[in-house]
Amino acid sequence: MLSGSKNSFKIQQHKPGPALRGPKSSDMNSGRNRNCQAFPCIPGEHVLEAAAHVRKIVRSRDGEGSILGTLYCTNLRVAFVPEPAPGDTVGAPRCSTCLHSEHDVALPCIGRLVAVNSVTKAKVLTASSTLKFIPEELVLYCRDFRVLRFRFRDSGLEPRACQVTLAIVQAQESSSASAGKWYDTGAIRNLENAWLSTEESSSSPPTLLFERPCDWEKELRRLGAAGWRVSPVNERFDMATSLPKYLWVPSRLLDNELKRAFGHFNARRIPRLCWHHPGGSDLLRAAGFHADSDPEKEDVRSVEALMLAGHAQCVIVETAADLPSPAEIQLSYLKLRALCLPDSSVADEKWLSALEGTRWLEHVRACVRKACEVAALLAERSRSIMLQGRVSRSLLWPRHRLDALRLGQVCESDDRDLNCLLASLVQVLWDPHARTQSGFQSLLQKEWVVAGHPFLQRLNLLRDNDREESPVFLLFLDCVWQLLQQFPASFEFTETYLVALHDSSYIPFFSTFLFNCQWERDRRNQHRASNQIYAPVNGWREPPPLEILQKGGRLAKERGGPYLPTIWDWALRYTTQQRAQFRNPAYARGSGSTTVPNGKSAPLGGDKLEAALSGNGTMYLFAKGALSPQTHLFPWKNGSLSKKGWRRAQSSESLSEQDRSLRSSPSGCPLQSEGLLLPASVGPLIRLWRRCYLRGSQEVQRGLFASTLAELAEELDLLRERLGD
Repeated sequence: MLSGSKNSFKIQQHKPGPALRGPKSSDMNSGRNRNCQAFPCIPGEHVLEAAAHVRKIVRSRDGEGSILGTLYCTNLRVAFVPEPAPGDTVGAPRCSTCLHSEHDVALPCIGRLVAVNSVTKAKVLTASSTLKFIPEELVLYCRDFRVLRFRFRDSGLEPRACQVTLAIVQAQESSSASAGKWYDTGAIRNLENAWLSTEESSSSPPTLLFERPCDWEKELRRLGAAGWRVSPVNERFDMATSLPKYLWVPSRLLDNELKRAFGHFNARRIPRLCWHHPGGSDLLRAAGFHADSDPEKEDVRSVEALMLAGHAQCVIVETAADLPSPAEIQLSYLKLRALCLPDSSVADEKWLSALEGTRWLEHVRACVRKACEVAALLAERSRSIMLQGRVSRSLLWPRHRLDALRLGQVCESDDRDLNCLLASLVQVLWDPHARTQSGFQSLLQKEWVVAGHPFLQRLNLLRDNDREESPVFLLFLDCVWQLLQQFPASFEFTETYLVALHDSSYIPFFSTFLFNCQWERDRRNQHRASNQIYAPVNGWREPPPLEILQKGGRLAKERGGPYLPTIWDWALRYTTQQRAQFRNPAYARGSGSTTVPNGKSAPLGGDKLEAALSGNGTMYLFAKGALSPQTHLFPWKNGSLSKKGWRRAQSSESLSEQDRSLRSSPSGCPLQSEGLLLPASVGPLIRLWRRCYLRGSQEVQRGLFASTLAELAEELDLLRERLGD
């Protein structure tokens, strides 16, 4: 597999066959076999190369240190296993999990591989590279902002260093070449049965996956949305492949009437309920109107029933009006990653200016501000609020979408990007349940995973389509981190949990972020046996499968089925002690506030948000902070977009006057803000997520978990300072 002269090595293309082989030395081979046997492989994983006596460089504020261990290259990841500490039992594993270590990185997560030698210039390695020296140090720049440095012994004279380096390059290339195929071979199969015990799985409240009707009905009962029902209209994905199997729709709307509405929305993504406000308002989401549809009278009634949902008013929130496009998010993210890596060429005195130039914090600020505005609309009175992007007609057709994405012109036409972010963020602001760990995970399942966010394209985990890459989900996690900083006692989970979730998005061993929609996920997991028991409201109960009874209530997965576990099986990757750091000891259940310490937040029901609603109109458009009445239900007429149906928004002065009259009138509903978080989004209160983005910096480098007592004491002092403000 490796060829070259005495001092030159050529990286050849991957060919099917046995694993890479080193020099024909019995001592080296026997040592390698012992190392490989000691490595805890997951099912389907095999070691390609290993190098013992490698030091992993760890930099902190106290200086540079190192950890002695063995570096492994497998067909799935690069792993570093530290040497047993004094007093450890010989042969005992250092960690009870096999899918996680802060020293490991999955092959698709490696962004750049650099070989370093003190004599020659550092070399970035690719599949076509020729390595003319034995590296003294190997640097892995990860896509999750980590930087892993490994130093080999004997100052560049260790032949195993070159072999493991070339094996990593070749394995990374092979993983990209076989993108989307490795999980069909059963490489990651039956992981839950292998390591997850019943005690570990039952230690925390279950996460609703929203794959079966029972999850949708359970959540609907929790919300108290009496006028809604669970519809199986899309159970076979024959209405829309990107939508979930089950939808929340108005109870009075029959499925036959519901089917009339699908064809009048882009990608057939009709309006459906996301969240029900205790005061009566409903948060909906939908794709943009299909410009070329020609609705009949019955179709109009169905669409109107979906949008109004039994309310007298419907406010259409133009999602893309104030938020960045996917292309703008991607461009900003690339600039941020280049700035935060340790090899950045930006001078220290210009670093903050360069950070502002990335526009990442500006995008975070815009998302938080927009979510606050939507939260205000939900609070004022009982109405339906529908999140919907708008797009020009020329961008509706597939041949224009890639060009528009490169130009940053694509808006939220298909309800799969910004609507996911905004709907989730609004629920985090309003619903205390969404600020618990199980509630937050269920929220991500409902509004992102089964709702059809194209994770495979946006995260580009398999590195097969750079044009559609855009970390919309990571932008959402940053927004949640901002809320956690401003309201530290209102969240059950910690920053450590958010960092773990951020890093998990680049791990291809789980089904959660590996597909674009539930339809694709079900096609891959079609042999997966169900582990949920459906108990509908009417009392009928599905009999438990025989496998569950045989395992005492826990399902035995099918042998040989291509099952991929979800990312919420944290016990597969983190020890009990590590998962304990996910819990916030300062969490006060049900806490909420409408003010932010050291900052000003926009008041609920501000002038531009509410005053225009004092009229008798039924449909309103909310865009760029202004409300305007709409005289037509649809923005088209005779098959073409029509602007005559939109009336100009009133001036801010008249809006202010109407707002005062609205609040003084007896019919004005009181403001309901119990449990609401209303963060500030101006000035320095929107900050850089240092623990996530600056982990690769030599001065600020920190792992996912605090490794020293000094770091733990520092975090404790910071928490006390925030709670005391």
